[in-house]
Amino acid sequence: MTARLELSIVMPCLNEAATIGRCVAKARDFLARHAVRGEVIVADNGSTDGSQRLARTHGAIVVDVDRRGYGSALMGGIQASRGTYVIMGDSDDSYDFSALENFLLRLRQGYDLVIGNRFAGGIAPGAMPTLHRYLGNPVLSALGRLFFRTPCRDFHCGLRGFRREAILALDLQSPGMEFASEMIVKATLNRIKITEVPTTLMPDGRGRPSHLRTWRDGWRHLRFLLLFSPRWLFFYPGCLLFLAGLATTAWLLPGPHVVGGIGLDIHTLFYASVAIVVGYQLMLFWAFARIYGAREGIVPSSPRFRAMVSVFTLEAGLLAAGAMLLSGVGLASYALGAWNAENFGALSPTETMRLVIPSGMLILLGFQTASSAFFISVLEIRASRSSGHAAPPTVDTEAA
Repeated sequence: MTARLELSIVMPCLNEAATIGRCVAKARDFLARHAVRGEVIVADNGSTDGSQRLARTHGAIVVDVDRRGYGSALMGGIQASRGTYVIMGDSDDSYDFSALENFLLRLRQGYDLVIGNRFAGGIAPGAMPTLHRYLGNPVLSALGRLFFRTPCRDFHCGLRGFRREAILALDLQSPGMEFASEMIVKATLNRIKITEVPTTLMPDGRGRPSHLRTWRDGWRHLRFLLLFSPRWLFFYPGCLLFLAGLATTAWLLPGPHVVGGIGLDIHTLFYASVAIVVGYQLMLFWAFARIYGAREGIVPSSPRFRAMVSVFTLEAGLLAAGAMLLSGVGLASYALGAWNAENFGALSPTETMRLVIPSGMLILLGFQTASSAFFISVLEIRASRSSGHAAPPTVDTEAA
């Protein structure tokens, strides 16, 4: 059982008795017609309809995977496979396992991951829900290309081939449908060779509702893309808020303005200062996420980011925090002096709040900076202690 084969065809299965036999037969036919030394593995995820028996009857190796989920089933099958290459595909007969030539050809040419593209190969009528075809898949695939600069145009095609060792090295963790996104994202971030080939999607033959849940699984894919791209989740929104708040604050500090008949004064100034604080916090969270992600091997480490973080030492952070706190306290003292000059009586809010609002903002930013400097130092200490173990790959990219 330890002999190395060229190709393993892996199918996740959960109650697919209506189609599993046809899928296994087509896969074995492909291996025989093309004289490929291979195997067909059905990764069963707890079927209760006899799918396991039917798969064995048609010549497949059945691997029982206890942990539920699409990703869990696939990882169980991949880990049990003996092929240099693996081609995975759904066992609902929506993909033609007898026509895998292009996948195997690209793998033999040296590609590490070959993704099927259903939009290029053709989607038969009724094979994909309208919402998935024209909104879900295009939008999520476009976001994946935007966030990670991946070449893939069909993020969620279930038919794909890969070099087994390259994918196992990515340490994929997602148990559910977002496994498909994780594979492409990690492959892109680790710069393994990726290509696409056209493939055809046919209506599945199971005769019952799909395991896929549109909104739940769509959200899980989107959530995964955001969590793996802290620049888009934290940095860009934070930078936009911070700069907009800073510009508005600088504009309103000298005095009120009227735009289109609408007066903007200290109330707008207050919310502009809130935007600065929130934006600053989001950018700090981006730094935390990048450091933690690189440390845990979730995203590759970037030399440019490491150089930037190396400048933000604990001492530098505390000095910056001290300057902000002193500025804030200084403005507060000036405001208190103005109040004292009025014998602590009534003050003009429009004048006083132009001192109080930036004072409070600077004090908040000072405490945020100081606490963040300590937290980053803690993360760095933990990272240095882990440096003797397997380190995540270093890639000169800011794709995350």
